[in-house]
Amino acid sequence: MGVNQTREQATGPISDFPINKNLSDRAVEDYEIVQRAVHYKEERAYTELMSRYKDAIFNMMLKMVHNREDADDLTLEAFGKAFSKLATYTPRYAFSTWLFKIAINNCIDFIRKRKLSMLSIDDPIEADNSQDYSSNLRSGGLDPEQSYIRTQKLKLMRSYLRKLNTKYRLMIELRFFEELTYDEISRELEIPLGTVKAQLFRAKELLSTLMEGSHRSGHL
Repeated sequence: MGVNQTREQATGPISDFPINKNLSDRAVEDYEIVQRAVHYKEERAYTELMSRYKDAIFNMMLKMVHNREDADDLTLEAFGKAFSKLATYTPRYAFSTWLFKIAINNCIDFIRKRKLSMLSIDDPIEADNSQDYSSNLRSGGLDPEQSYIRTQKLKLMRSYLRKLNTKYRLMIELRFFEELTYDEISRELEIPLGTVKAQLFRAKELLSTLMEGSHRSGHL
């Protein structure tokens, strides 16, 4: 099969929605890249989409949270959420519009949750909450119930981590348990900063898939 024939097949329709005729040339190119990612699972297609919008998403996140580390994390989360449901994108509007909406909504949710970290140690922390706010509290210690909840979450997280290969498990350990910055991980492992971010993004994606699968099976 020739390259041209492959490219033609790769740009076949993802859905029944027609392409909006008002889309810019860049938006049409984005759609073609999305098709390659969805139809052929091309890693390069995902990389191209990140390359096109990573800086713009990061800058927007930075304006919203005023913290570079948080902005980095939120940027990766935005792409992770977008890629996980990429097949649902339709060309009625630009891919960038769809992506930015995901990023903004995720950031708003992050800001809302961060405000909860300012609560008193006496305020309740739900056991089933997706975020362990107790680790962010300024109080000198946790009460027994909170301590138990946090311990159980850590045990559960480490049980999932053991299912990842060494490379991705190490990324999660250094970033979220050792709380190293991206630069510190890069120096520690002697690998480029871009590689750290890419591997951490993939590690979080794999971990999320494991946790979601376990959650679904637990409710069958």
